[in-house]
Formats: sequence, C-alpha cells, structure tokens
Amino acid sequence: MKLTTAQALVAWLVAQRSETLDGREVPLFPAVFGIFGHGNVLGLGTALYERRAEIPVWRGQTEEGMALAAVGYAKATHRRQVGVATSSIGPGALNMVTAAGVAHANRLPLLLLPGDTFIGRAPDPVLQQVEHFGDPTVTVNDAFRAVSRYFDRITRPEQLISTLSQAVRVLTDTAEAGPVVLALPQDVQAETYDFPDALFAPVVHRVARPRPDQQALTEAAATLCAARRPLLVLGGGVRYSGAGRTTVEFAEHVGIPIAETTAGRTLVPHDHPLYAGPLGITGSASANAMAAEADLVLAVGTRLQDFTTASWTVFAPDVRLVTVNAARFDAVKHGAIAVVGDAEATVRELAGQLGQWRADSAWTARAAVLRSTWDSHIDKLRAPTPGTPSYAQVVGVVNELSGPSDYVMTASGGLPGELVGGWRASGGAPTMDVEYGFSCMGYELAGAWGAAMAHRDGVVTTLLGDGSYLMLNSELFSAAFAGHPFVAVVCDNDGYAVIARLQEGQGGAAFNNFYADCRTNHQQPPRVDFAAHAAALGCAVFTASDLHEFRAAYRRARAAAAGTSGPAVVVVRTQPSAWTEAGAWWEVGVPEYLSGRAAYDESKPNQVRYLRP
Repeated sequence: MKLTTAQALVAWLVAQRSETLDGREVPLFPAVFGIFGHGNVLGLGTALYERRAEIPVWRGQTEEGMALAAVGYAKATHRRQVGVATSSIGPGALNMVTAAGVAHANRLPLLLLPGDTFIGRAPDPVLQQVEHFGDPTVTVNDAFRAVSRYFDRITRPEQLISTLSQAVRVLTDTAEAGPVVLALPQDVQAETYDFPDALFAPVVHRVARPRPDQQALTEAAATLCAARRPLLVLGGGVRYSGAGRTTVEFAEHVGIPIAETTAGRTLVPHDHPLYAGPLGITGSASANAMAAEADLVLAVGTRLQDFTTASWTVFAPDVRLVTVNAARFDAVKHGAIAVVGDAEATVRELAGQLGQWRADSAWTARAAVLRSTWDSHIDKLRAPTPGTPSYAQVVGVVNELSGPSDYVMTASGGLPGELVGGWRASGGAPTMDVEYGFSCMGYELAGAWGAAMAHRDGVVTTLLGDGSYLMLNSELFSAAFAGHPFVAVVCDNDGYAVIARLQEGQGGAAFNNFYADCRTNHQQPPRVDFAAHAAALGCAVFTASDLHEFRAAYRRARAAAAGTSGPAVVVVRTQPSAWTEAGAWWEVGVPEYLSGRAAYDESKPNQVRYLRP
C-alpha cells in the first residue's frame, strides 16, 4: 500500500482497538487534538483530513492545553483509551513537554506527534528551528526524552513498521504506561513508501493480567498471616486493573481495614465498615492513625508517593511492607516484600493462600471508629456559616449534589486536600481525578475537556483556584466551541493561597503569593472579572458570594451543563486561610533561620527508610 509516512501513521491509528474493563471494544485512539503549523499541516494534517470520519480531530488553543486534555481523556477511561496530540515544530512542540511530564508522573498513556525539522537539512535553518552548534541532529524535540517512556524520531518512512509496535506496547502496558513521543520531520511526513497491508489490520489490545511469582506470593501470604494489625492501601493500579470490587471483597473476607491513596480515591464506598479513609498529608487523621499503628501494610497498585506516606513518617518504624504492583520498579521500593503482577489477578491468588486466617476483630473494628471521628470533623468544617465560604464548604456542596455516576477533578493548590480528605464516595466505578503526581496548575480545565469527552454517563465537575484559572484557561473556549459540557468551579481567594500558607507557616514573610503581597505600581491594582472572562469564552456563568448562593449557582450550572453543549462556570469568592488538615508532616527544605526549622528538626528523625531484614 503506497502511502506517505503521515498517511500510514494515521491508518495505523485507526486500526488499533481496545477492550475496556467491562469488555466493550472501542477505538484505542479515540481522538486527535491538533494545532497545525508549517511542521505538520501538510503531511499529518492532510492525512488526518482524509480519515476525519474515522478519527475525529479537535483543535485546541494551546498545545499544552490540548495535550493535557488528552491526558484527562486517558485517566477518565482508566488507561483503556489514549489521546493523541500533534503540533508543529519549535514552540508548539515544547509547549507539550509539560503535558508529557503530567502523563509520565501519573503513569498515564499519551501519544505526542510533534513536527520536527528537515532530515534533509537543505533549507536549514528553517522557521522555528533551534540550531545546536556542536550537534546538528539535536532539535527541541529532544527535550521530550526526559519525560517520555518511549521516544523515536522517524527519519525514514519504513521505520514506522518497527517503531509502532513498540509505541503501542508502552501505551498499553500495565507496568510501563506513559507518554510516547514520535517526532515527525516534515519532509519525512511527506515521503511515500510501499507499506505492508498487514500493518493496517485491526488489532484489539486487551487488559493484560500478568500473574505473580508463586514463591513471592507465598512469602507475602506468610508475612500477612503473621501480622496482628494489617492495613490494606489501595492505589491507582487497582483502578486501572479494574480490581476495586475484588480488593474490597478480599478485605471483607479477611477483615483488613482499607485506606486509599490519592490515585486510588473513590474505589471504596465511604460508609464501608472497613474504610479507614484516605491516607497521607491530604488524607485523613483516621487513616493516618491506623497507618501509625499497623504492623504490616499491604500496598496494592501504589508507588507510595510522599503525600501518601507523609514523607515516610506515617508508618511505624518497624512496619513490614508487602507491595503488589505491575511495575517491578515500584514493587521493590523501600525494602518491601515485592509481588509483581496485575492487581486483580494477584489479590485473587493471595486470598487463596490465606486459608482461614483473619485479622483481629478489634483491629478491624477500629477503622470505622476512627473514620467516624474524622467524619464528624469534616461535618463541622462543612457546616453552613454566613459570609465567604471555605474550600471545605464548597466541596461539601459539590459532594452533596453529585450522583454516583458523576466525575470530579482537581489538580493543584489547596483543593486536592479538600477533595481527597473530605469527599464521600458511593463506591463502585472510580469517579475522581486528582492530578497530584505532577500537580500541574492548569490541568483542571484542560483535563476536564478531555474527561468530558470520555465520561458521558454523568456530570464532570472540576474545581480550581483563581491561580490555575489564570495559568491556563484557553481550553474553556475549546470545549465551548467543540460542544463538550462540564462544570468548572472557580474559587477566587486572591492569589496562590496554599503556597502562602506553606511560606508563612514555616516563618517566611508574606511575599509574592497573595496579590496583596506582590509588587505593583498601582495604588489600586486591577482585579480579574472571572465571570466576564468565562462568558467571553462561550461559557454559561453563575456567581456566588456565600454558601447559600453557591448551592443555587452550582445546581443551575449542573443543569446548564446537562442541557447544553459547553462548559458552565461557577465563580465563588472563598476564604484564603481555611483548610482541612490531616495532621501529617511534609518534608520541604526549611532554612535554619526560619521559625519552622524547629518543627522540621523534630519531625525529620521520625522519617524512616525501610530495608528488609
């Protein structure tokens, strides 16, 4: 089949299929997000136009934003579908590096197709080319290497034949999933080659279920049976394996209390008697207390990031770690007894090795007691008060009015702590995306665009601060123009409040975070009219100044999003210094002359690195 490189690539994209966790067959690559320039408009752009009925192309306003939308799409489909983003060369390509970082940190698949400079070099230096004096083979696309799971520069059309199988391996692998970058020089995009027909035969990529090593599983089972106070920690790998129900049933069978990581949130019904709550800095005091008393932690599908482990101070110094992970890289961390395998398959096999063993009933019951205390604390934070509402109150209203099929998102600032620590899930299918691996400001709106395309069974709500809104809001117009509805709750507290909290809480001067503490030549600096701005981008807009008004505004926004084809934005003034606190430590670099150094010196010795005896 004689095709250009670009035509062959698009034909291959169309041929790839995926099986969802519930057994449906869907396109592996359901959409392409594209901004065209001279580096991709004629080659890849023309090829996409020819197949536009089979793979839709959505135009973003920023390359970063559209690539983040592709990440949000992948997360909402539990890694069973992969968003594609393409740009021209130079600045357009570099704008997607941040999105690649988000996908890499969160172990999410993303296919990036940046244009590249001429392999033939005849017209060099071309528009937007960065020349490297000592190495003419280097282009700006080499910046992707640090944030790619797989990187290739296609210098001959026939290279596609070998590289595409490797690209899809990474995109669909349970252990290696992450961003793939195929740099496409614009002259190579236009070259033709006789490609084999078999390259374009339909292929269905199914959920891989690698089984654990039996010796490792036996050791893990023996260690668990010797424990008196075990704790089960569920992470994002449980979600991507579709193992939520299996792990909860496993916990019920043996009586192990359950905690969730940020990526594992909403896997467990909030009112489940074994649920201790979310773990870590943005988690709950209840789960943290259970973790401090546990003599064994069975961590399934989690890399145990610092916000989950409170910088490795949340567990007891003598705790034993048993990890179940599809990625050996994550399984072997911190001296754990590592079981490498799919979460669903491994938990089922582990249950079969435990026989009649059960956790102590008094320990099992402790989870519900502690969580009840935490729930009472959250109830007090959410209780209505006059005046400007807090983040906790705003999240409480959104939680109350959301249904079991709705989807909620955030990424940065103080809202992850409110959503992770306070949200009460009905359980079942995962319904939360808190991007706290890279914590990318701006993901909230761009990612919601992608999530709204993928999650069609309920209302998608994203919560963000004024800082994130100003950092990347262009994709509100993309979603409005394309006709993809979601609700965005913009909490305006006059600046970067959570970083000001960290700064001032450690003894630093109030500086460069709240607008009141930023340098300006104005006696009365301008303020952003977020409502007018969102309306100008084509959104339905509602405003609120107190909790009663917010409840009404959010109801109307949900109705607008459900009944129209575009985003609805709620703008609400929020308190700048009211937070949900889980009482956990976070290690940051504190100079010795700041007042926070004393607390640092007190907490640092409690930080342990776990090594197997």
